[in-house]
Amino acid sequence: MKKIIYIILSLFLFIVIIMLYARFIATSGLHTNEIVINDRNIPTSFDGLKIVHFSDLHYTRVITKESVENLIEEINLINPDIVIFTGDLVDSDKTLTSDDNDFLIESLSNINSTYGKYAILGNHDIANNNGDIMNIYSESNFNVLNNNYDIIYSKNNDKIFIGGINSVSHQLEDLSKTMSYFNNNDNGNTYTIILLHEPDYADNVVDSYDNINLILAGHSHGGQVRLPIIGPLYTPKNGHKYIKGYYDLNGTSLYVTSGLGVSRYNFRLFNKPEINFYRLNKATEN
Repeated sequence: MKKIIYIILSLFLFIVIIMLYARFIATSGLHTNEIVINDRNIPTSFDGLKIVHFSDLHYTRVITKESVENLIEEINLINPDIVIFTGDLVDSDKTLTSDDNDFLIESLSNINSTYGKYAILGNHDIANNNGDIMNIYSESNFNVLNNNYDIIYSKNNDKIFIGGINSVSHQLEDLSKTMSYFNNNDNGNTYTIILLHEPDYADNVVDSYDNINLILAGHSHGGQVRLPIIGPLYTPKNGHKYIKGYYDLNGTSLYVTSGLGVSRYNFRLFNKPEINFYRLNKATEN
């Protein structure tokens, strides 16, 4: 009988320790994934371009002011050429105070980049009706691409196309509008990047257009809680197929970051908060 009680107590203690770890330790800190992308389609004048990609902040849930400050410091240490945020600044049920708004504007404004900072709206951004999110982006000099695009030009007139898709979860996506630039312009020397919040929509993108070089997405949180061998215990709608890391979609590179914050439940396990740092190198012709 004592042995059974000892086993039960040990199991209970183990579960408590795991839950405390998943709540307070695994949700803190920051891991930077450095990823080299070798692609012959990268224009020569953009060889060595540095892109920082972060996502799913869900500020005030477990992400604190200190977490944001550390994030900004890490991004600026990389000295990026382009900074990309793929949505969900806050949770749908969170109301930001005026102090929160001011802090986020000041912090995001302090992110430095050579060519620009870009964002798209996530499903939580759309569902959050406090009206401040778009203002935070605009006041912090982020270019929000709602089914829209921007073109970055080099001195040699090489181009990088960055197109953003609005939230698929809210049926606000309009891929043809995002890609309208190519109705009157040849792809030519244009390197094409698409920003998604919900990664599973990447199939629609590559099925519709064959000139996409790179897709960046978030939303799935990498499953938040991952177990060895089993993998993620839960993934959100539109984030079931492409969950974390790199995928080759018929020659188009898809990278899904597991993001920074949490949603639904305040735990992470075997899945540290992360940002992705891409180095774009022009591959030599075979």
